[in-house]
Amino acid sequence: MKAETEEAAEEPFVIRPYLKSELAHLYNPYVPLVYAMRKMREWIRNNNELYDAMYSGGEGKNDHAYSARQVRLIVKYLDEP
Repeated sequence: MKAETEEAAEEPFVIRPYLKSELAHLYNPYVPLVYAMRKMREWIRNNNELYDAMYSGGEGKNDHAYSARQVRLIVKYLDEP
């Protein structure tokens, strides 16, 4: 019963620009940040459709943040964190 109450209290995921580290940590909250970021990059790199869609816009691979457009794509292919 307590877990249900805690889940209901969670805020919904918002599509907005995120630092790469912030979004990676949302998807992998129980691992150190460096491993969370590595896992996130791996997921994106291994999904060719997602990878192509993410970097077909003006955003670069070396940017420190994902744009709202990229976050929307990540959620489309990987679901919400």
